[in-house]
Amino acid sequence: MAEVTIYINGRSYDISCDNGQEGRIVDLASYIDQRLQQISRAGAAYNDAHLMVLTTLVLADELFDAKEGHMEAPAPALRATRANATPAPVAAPQSSISQEEELAVLKVLEQITKRIEGVATRVMQAS
Repeated sequence: MAEVTIYINGRSYDISCDNGQEGRIVDLASYIDQRLQQISRAGAAYNDAHLMVLTTLVLADELFDAKEGHMEAPAPALRATRANATPAPVAAPQSSISQEEELAVLKVLEQITKRIEGVATRVMQAS
């Protein structure tokens, strides 16, 4: 089991992953951070927990669209630059996301969700 440090919204997170997946996790985190920053610049969130929830929903929506064939999954070289791109429709509903890639995304989303829940709990306790 490998460990990698990722950075999202100016914070660092130590993430465990399968050996050889470190670069992939860093790419995923970079994409998540870019989408988060885009949502943040739009002023859609009123605190960090809300920003993380909105970002997670946007990413889940992208994943569902890709699985349903409504958009292309980002190519590896384009992940970091795709944050501001408009999704391109595909002719036939097929997913270019491998099962391993999907599991890696789901693992990261699960870890982020746990952190969001922790932040939300602390925010609720502080209120």
